[in-house]
Amino acid sequence: MQATIITIGDEILIGQIVDTNSVFIARQLNAAGVTVGERTSIGDNHAQIVAAVERALQQSQVVVLTGGLGPTKDDITKRTLAKLFQSEMRYDETVGAHVERMLAARGIAFNALNRGQAMVPERCTVLFNAHGTAPGMWFERDGRVVVSLPGVPFEMEHLMLDEVMPRLKARFALRQIVHRTLITAGLAESMLAERIEEWEAALPPYLKLAYLPNPGAVRLRLSAYEVDGRQVAEEIDRRFAALQRLIPDYVVGFETATMQELVHRMLTERGLTLALAESCTGGTIAARFTAMPGASAYLRCGVVAYSNEAKCDLLGVDPAAIARHGAVSEQVACQMAEGARRVAGADYAVATTGIAGPSGGSEEKPVGTVWIAVATPRGTVAVCRQCGTDRGQIVDRASAQAVSLLRDALREEEKAKISNE
Repeated sequence: MQATIITIGDEILIGQIVDTNSVFIARQLNAAGVTVGERTSIGDNHAQIVAAVERALQQSQVVVLTGGLGPTKDDITKRTLAKLFQSEMRYDETVGAHVERMLAARGIAFNALNRGQAMVPERCTVLFNAHGTAPGMWFERDGRVVVSLPGVPFEMEHLMLDEVMPRLKARFALRQIVHRTLITAGLAESMLAERIEEWEAALPPYLKLAYLPNPGAVRLRLSAYEVDGRQVAEEIDRRFAALQRLIPDYVVGFETATMQELVHRMLTERGLTLALAESCTGGTIAARFTAMPGASAYLRCGVVAYSNEAKCDLLGVDPAAIARHGAVSEQVACQMAEGARRVAGADYAVATTGIAGPSGGSEEKPVGTVWIAVATPRGTVAVCRQCGTDRGQIVDRASAQAVSLLRDALREEEKAKISNE
């Protein structure tokens, strides 16, 4: 079964707000076995709303709209849908009493505009909005469903979970859609595809593989549509287990797993400590770790040594190394990591130094050049990475590469420890 999602609001079209509603709605529909065939955004315009809904009803069994249900004159969705479904308006006493109570609690007068929130099309089923003043609406025509929800995200989310999804599951015989995602890191998309070519070719026809590259990672998603969910989920698990045996050093985890979560777990379980010395990444690596509860168990400190003076004064970098090789160099990156490890008394330290741009690059060291170093109990390793041309992209990629390099160092240390035993 297919659905169309329509978000309504001029503020979306001019980029004033970001449309997060359609993402949430799509996830809920997909999890229930409803394929989202199209997502579209339109303005607060009567003709556009009518055209979008009519077109959606030609291709989808379910149409979900959000936005345009406020009390002011620019919110026209409710009136437009009433005309579209040839319905008169009526006053809903339950909604009216709820709106009046909510406004009274906030010290807001229950005026004519607010009273209008309780006016609903006669031909709709009212979806009670316990968290706001605009009720949701459920229409049916020729066996197809149109749902209109408020644009306020937390109101829409509650209505979607509490009202819409239970009704859709009761209204339609839904078969499951199954998605499972494996997170990999350390192989570029093309290299990964080459490495797993035989595994991919052996997949059964009903399993679809998608490559979803992210900074520092590639997600592999296996999907099956309108199937027996339990049997297919078990088959996907078997296929991914085989893939993990094929590329064990490049697997981070499943679904939303991140490299920093993997490193977080490794450091915590082994009782190891970490220090960070960041230049071009400006504290982004530290932010990745401190966003996770429990980081205080291993993270000793993070130093943003942006200037050459800070590199020398705080981390003990030799000024002669900067003069001879430049701040963006293997030598300086290694000394930064070693200095952070020494100053913090940490087991491991990570350092970054690079050219984030847009200026400062040269033919020898173009914008995007980043040196990353990891100081370990057994020595220091460093790599040079080209992280792109956009400043934000460079910082993001360099941070991801640094965490990945730390993961590699931790694995090598563990292998060395096991071999010595």
